[in-house]
Formats: sequence, structure tokens, C-alpha cells
Amino acid sequence: LTYCLSYLLVDLGHLKQHEGSNAQPEETTHGGKGLTGKHISGFYEEFPIIKSVYAQNFVTVTVKRDNETHKRLVEFDTDIPGEVIIHWGVCRDNSMTWEIPPEPHPPKTKIFRQKALQTLLQQKADGRGNSLSFLLDSEYSGLFFVLKLDEYTWLRNLENGSDFFISLTRVEQRGSTQDLDKVEQQKVDDKSSQADGIISDIRNLVVGLSSRRGQKAKNKVLQEDILQEIERLAAEAYSIFRSPTIDSVEASVDLDDPSIAKPVCSGTGSGFEILCQGFNWESHKSGKWYVELGTKAKELSSLGFTIVWSPPPTDSVSPEGYMPRDLYNLNSRYGTMDELKELVKIFHESGIKVLGDAVLNHRCAQFQNNNGVWNIFGGRMNWDDRAVVADDPHFQGRGNKSSGDNFHAAPNIDHSQEFVRNDLKEWLCWMRKEIGYDGWRLDFVRGFWGGYVKDYLEASEPYFVVGEYWDSLSYTYGEMDYNQDAHRQRIVDWINATNGTAGAFDVTTKGILHTVRFQLTCICNMEFTFATQALERSEYWRLSDEKGKPPGVLGWWPSRAVTFIENHDTGSTQGHWRFPYGMELQGYAYILTHPGTPAVFYDHIFSPLQPEIAKFINIRRRQKIQCRSKIKILKAERSLYAAEIDEKLIMKIGSEHFEPSGPQNWIVAAEGQDYKIWELSS
Repeated sequence: LTYCLSYLLVDLGHLKQHEGSNAQPEETTHGGKGLTGKHISGFYEEFPIIKSVYAQNFVTVTVKRDNETHKRLVEFDTDIPGEVIIHWGVCRDNSMTWEIPPEPHPPKTKIFRQKALQTLLQQKADGRGNSLSFLLDSEYSGLFFVLKLDEYTWLRNLENGSDFFISLTRVEQRGSTQDLDKVEQQKVDDKSSQADGIISDIRNLVVGLSSRRGQKAKNKVLQEDILQEIERLAAEAYSIFRSPTIDSVEASVDLDDPSIAKPVCSGTGSGFEILCQGFNWESHKSGKWYVELGTKAKELSSLGFTIVWSPPPTDSVSPEGYMPRDLYNLNSRYGTMDELKELVKIFHESGIKVLGDAVLNHRCAQFQNNNGVWNIFGGRMNWDDRAVVADDPHFQGRGNKSSGDNFHAAPNIDHSQEFVRNDLKEWLCWMRKEIGYDGWRLDFVRGFWGGYVKDYLEASEPYFVVGEYWDSLSYTYGEMDYNQDAHRQRIVDWINATNGTAGAFDVTTKGILHTVRFQLTCICNMEFTFATQALERSEYWRLSDEKGKPPGVLGWWPSRAVTFIENHDTGSTQGHWRFPYGMELQGYAYILTHPGTPAVFYDHIFSPLQPEIAKFINIRRRQKIQCRSKIKILKAERSLYAAEIDEKLIMKIGSEHFEPSGPQNWIVAAEGQDYKIWELSS
């Protein structure tokens, strides 16, 4: 088990401690009279942070069964330099209570306050870190430990605020002569528990600084401020969540056969989903969108879509639905509640599941407070200003500070309030039952902690969920940086905060696809005559990161990456970040052949692009490409990107010529301007 330790070393100054254990009581005078025998307890002073330094290290803990001694061999390995001490103990029968095992103990071990063992790790021969190995009796079920680097630096599991815990009940045989068939059978038996526990494993493997689940002392303002600062800094760091950790987990789940594909956990679907966004920014204008969309259900099903994302259903100040007011009023500009029910029924009859667009971050109020501020809510959820976060300057909330970024156009909801969470869980469950929604698209999830999302999803038990975590990519002097790890890290951090119960739109991949080929328009002065010149620039090398993997979320956590090239915000009549014109089919050739869950925009489906998009979808389904498919990048050059997926499909985009090599017989399945797809001949 490898822990990737990304932690902040904080120098808080020295705590001034007076009167050690051997100090004598002092006399204290008060009002001129001596009071003797009163012992002054130690005191401390708090100093400001004077230096913050990020460090990235790993600790690997391996547990094996030693057949010779019938004990368990525990091995620690870390690249942390200098002296590293582990405070450790064991537990039995999953009691989660620290115990000190009997002697013999490892070398350089001391008993610490009769509660734990303190062992100095041994420096490696090459000087690159430290290691330790020792034996434990088989009666113990778990091992606890924390790391001590120096007097002021301790490392614990910041993901959940607890000590590190290693299970000792499932270990590999060492020197075993067990029959190989039995070993393989054991692996098969383990897979069911692997599928159920995969997200729990990820949480144990990843120490996320941006997680706020470990913040228990909410009344300690200093501690809260430090954690918020760490969260802000973590958003800029890309070394918290490393791809090898995710890759090892993804590789353990094989979903090649759709007959055995099962959801890893609530909200993640089967792995073979193809998503259609079923509206654009203008869809509300007819007032009958639900009816119009229902007429497209059979066509969308025949094209191969398995999920449709429907627009926000609630009463809203804005006609598009993203400024919700009365959440139980489902008569919107898109149609009536009855028409919505009929729409969901029609899609279900066509074999397509339906996502509701849930806006949980903010809510528009129906009434003003005594100061004339709109922060009093009506309807079935008749909240007062306690439901509004305290640090939103526009709406005078009396709740706690926001756990995310504020959306300044409407009151930001305080999800830390239990009554708010209970009401939202009840509403989501009501929507599932009353309307028949199969899952959610979650709007503006940057605004509140992903742990609350986990709570909502565990209550509503959706089939599929995708969150919109949107922020800017990294640029230097106006040009996009090659390394976008910091950007995708923030998205992965949010997914991890939900405990993996939701996916997220892969904004990183969209942004990088934008830049692989574009035109620069230059103005030239030739003998006092001005002219414009278009210079084409190709940068397909951006589609491979430094480790030869896809550079977006799909390169780190493909099963949670929902890839797309356009939506109602970026395209349609808003056009906030429109995909380069003429490159749409290259974009779809990429996302519809790659791992992740691809999403196709409504305006592109019902356009001249449809025949080729349908062809791409057909290839994906025929070759059983799914969210965890294996990818091998073959070329990532100036004018060419080529990749092999699951060893049965090869694709290329870019103007440079490319043909598959090797003894296999590859057949062209789709071809167009600057894109080509081959299938392996059966």
C-alpha cells in the first residue's frame, strides 16, 4: 500500500513552555497578599506562520505472510530523507484500539508513554530514504502508524484526519507452494470485494490537502483559517494526487465484457455510457421543450446514446433554470411537471436513462429580510438566512463560512447546516421517485465541498452523476502551459472528496483539444498596404503528458472523467468557449474512441455532423470501448496524434500521414479531414 504524501511544513515558531515536569511550585501574589502552593500550569503563545514549504514523498507499506514463521512480514519503504520515526501499534479483531505488541521489537525501538512503539527507520544503503522490516504475530488484524520527521512535524492521514491504518487480514503468501488454481480462484473471489471497495481504497491511498473532512474543531478559528489556506494552496499544487495511484486501481477492474459490467459504486454507471446533452441555451424559449425533446427519444436511442441530460426542472428566476427558487415547483419554461414525467417515461421506454440538472450551490430567495436583502426562502423549503453562507457579502447570511467558491448572483447555500442537507436529500429522493430521474448533472460544484455531495448521493442512490467543476487552465503570458496537472488535480480532488461517487466533466481535456490546432491572424504592412495573413499552428504534442498518458482527467482517473467538446455554456448562443470551428469531428474522434464517458452536445447531434458522430459511436459500441479502456499513445507530434485503444482500435488526428504498423490486419472504419479510425480485423 503506497501513500503519496503531499504535506505542508508549517513553522509556527516555538511554543514557550514553562515549568517542566520537575518544576517546583511558585509563589503568586495577588492584591499584596501571598498565595503559596499554587502551581502554574504550562502556557503557550501562538505565533504567525513565517514559512510554508510543500514537500512530496511516498511511503510504501508491504505486508506478506511468512510461511516459515507463520507470522506477517511488514516492510516500510520511503524516500523521505533524514531521520524518520514511526509511532506505531497494532489492533486485533478490528477493534481499532491501539496495542503494543510483545517483544522482540525492531532495532532502535522505544515504548512511547506506554501507548505506542517509537521506531527509527534505517537509512538505505544508497542514502535515498529509509526502510524497515519486522515480523508480527498473525493474531493481529491491523497496524496503525504516524510519521514523525522532527519535533514539530508529524504526518497523519489528512484525508480523514486519522492515523494511517494497514489491514493485516489480507496478505500475500511468501514462499508458498499453494496450487496456482487455488490462487486464481482466490483472485476471482477478491474481485467482488475489490469492486465494492475500490473507492475506499483510493481514499486510503490518497492524502488530499484540500479535503475538509478532517476538520472537526470548527470552533477553532485559527485552525480553520490554516485549513482554508492549505486548501487554497493545494488548488495550485499538482503533486497531491499522483496518476500511478489511480492507474493501479483502475487496472484492477476489468469491464471489457458488458455482461459483467457493474457500477463500481452509486453514481458511476456501467462504464459503457454515452451521454447526450438534451438541450441548448435557447431550448426554454418554445415553452414546450419537454414535448419536443420527447420526439427525439427513438432517434437518440438508435444513434447509441444511453443517457440524456435534461435541463434544470425547477421554478427559476432565469428562464434557463440556473437561478432556482422553489425547488418543489417543477413547472418551468421548459414545460410542466406532467410533461417532464412523460418525457422521462418516453426515454425509459427507448432504453435511455435521464439525468436531472440539479442546482444545489445557490438558491434565489422569495422574500427580503428587515434590511431589504433577499435571503428569506418560501415554498416547502422555507429557510431563513441561516441557510446562507456567512462570507457571501451580498446576502447577509447567518450560516457558516462557505466550503467553496461563492456564486455572487444568488444566495450561496450553507451545506454545513444539517436542516439544509436533510431538506436537499429529501428533495433529491422525491425527484427520483416522483419524476423518475436516474441521476444528476450537478451545477457549479466548486461552490461547496464534495463531501456534502457524497452525502446527497448516498441518500438518493443515483445511477450516474457528473459534476461541473469549472475553472481556468494554466497560462503563461497568454499561452496555455503544456503541463496542466494543477488544473486536472483540482477536478480530481473534488471527485475524491465525493468518495468517487460522482464523475466530473473533463474540462482539462477540452481546453487542451482547443489548442492542438488553431490559426493566428497577423496584420502585415507591405509597402503601406495592410493585409491579413492566417498562419496555421499545430500542437498535437500536447495530447500526451510527461508520462505518455492523456493529459486530462481521463489520464489520471478515466472512470470518473466525462469528456466533452461543447455544451450550452461554451457553445450555443452563449459561445463562452466555443470549440474551434471545423475541428469538431477531430474532437469527437478523440473522445468517442478514448476511455472516459463521452458527452455529445445537442447542437452537434442535430446538425450535418450527425452521420460521422453516429459512425464514431457505432465503432465505440462495436469494439466495446468503455471508461476504463487501456490506451497506448503511439504518436504525439506537431501535426499528428495517434493512439491504440484496447489493442483493437487505432485512431489518429492531425494533418500528418499515419498508418498502423505490425502484423495485425487493420481495416479503416472511419475517415475524414485530418482524422482516421481503424478496427482490428476479426
